[in-house]
Amino acid sequence: MSDRTPVQNAELALLLEVTGTPKPGNVDRDREFSDLRFEHFMAGAVGARPGLERAGAGDRLGRAFERAVAGMADQSAGNTQFGALLVLAPLVAAASDGELTPDFVDSVVRGTTVDDAADFYRAFEHVDVAVDDPPDGLEPLDVRRGSDAVPVLEARGLTLFDVMEQSADVDGVAAEWAGQFERVFAAAERILADDGPVSERASRAFVELLAEERDTFVVTRNGPEAAEEVQRRAKAVLDGDEDAAELADDLVERDINPGTTADLVAGALFVALERGLVV
Repeated sequence: MSDRTPVQNAELALLLEVTGTPKPGNVDRDREFSDLRFEHFMAGAVGARPGLERAGAGDRLGRAFERAVAGMADQSAGNTQFGALLVLAPLVAAASDGELTPDFVDSVVRGTTVDDAADFYRAFEHVDVAVDDPPDGLEPLDVRRGSDAVPVLEARGLTLFDVMEQSADVDGVAAEWAGQFERVFAAAERILADDGPVSERASRAFVELLAEERDTFVVTRNGPEAAEEVQRRAKAVLDGDEDAAELADDLVERDINPGTTADLVAGALFVALERGLVV
């Protein structure tokens, strides 16, 4: 077994996630966007470390996440791993407390406070994050308002878990928070059961997750039809009817980025590392 700490494994998970190749629609070792490059993800992972250390030390989860985002954003591309850090923060907190299980992680996120929700909103002031407009009546809680929304959070007594639960139907990371990180833990077990280089296992896990459900980031940026196309073509890759590398090239060319799926892979890699994945 490795002697790495949970914080070290979280940083390594972020680095391993971006090395997974091919990873359709996302930055990997062979593919980049003009304004979002491999190096930005490397810098983002290193910059997030102090915030992840706070999660590992038992600091408030929202504060740890906000600090991780602030550090991640200390590179020229801005947002590289916002969603991945939202997945990783509670996993690191649970692992550092010695119990990385779905039930314990669920207790961690359910134990968040209104202050944690306020920190989550402040994190949006560090980077631009693609999100949908809020439903009618919830405009005061638009995350893009940042700290301006904090008085509304306080008046309504909304914890960070409450905020995630409200978004679970439309956001894949929020759904993990509300659902005991079910897909993350399942993908971790598949990575552990797989063989070969970790980068290839991560790539296969990515395609499997992409084939299971529509990527909510694609829904937000490109629309539901694009998300359904990506899901359908990921299934074709698994069936041997389409080439993963060709799909990756096509999605990058069209600026279709299944970023939520990448966030879940980062979480799955962390769980797998904590459970003995050898690198």
